[in-house]
Amino acid sequence: PSCIAKGCAERGPGAMQLRYLKNLHPPDEGMSKVTSISWSANTTRLATVGADKIVQLFDEQGDKQDRFQTKPADKAAARAYTVKTIEFSPDGTKLAVAQSDNIVFVYKLGADWKDKKSICNKFQ
Repeated sequence: PSCIAKGCAERGPGAMQLRYLKNLHPPDEGMSKVTSISWSANTTRLATVGADKIVQLFDEQGDKQDRFQTKPADKAAARAYTVKTIEFSPDGTKLAVAQSDNIVFVYKLGADWKDKKSICNKFQ
């Protein structure tokens, strides 16, 4: 999924109509696998991560605001993991990144786009 869509009018219980707005990523030559996408609860932030293990952060209009490289559990095995899923905290200031090397890193994103991104917790 490389496009951004927003819900339109509801048409009954639980039904939602989606509308294409724009591409988030420009087309690439070859494969560019997206492994996980997550919206913050207040829908002001969207995070994507791909096979390149780089988390990209977008605002509610789909404009890229920031990006950061994920970290391996073991620095000696830096290429031996994949990112399985990402999920925002309820307030949208933190992002949990679950990886195949049996670790979940929680990154502190801050309330503002310019805030420094750092690991604030990890679960093994």
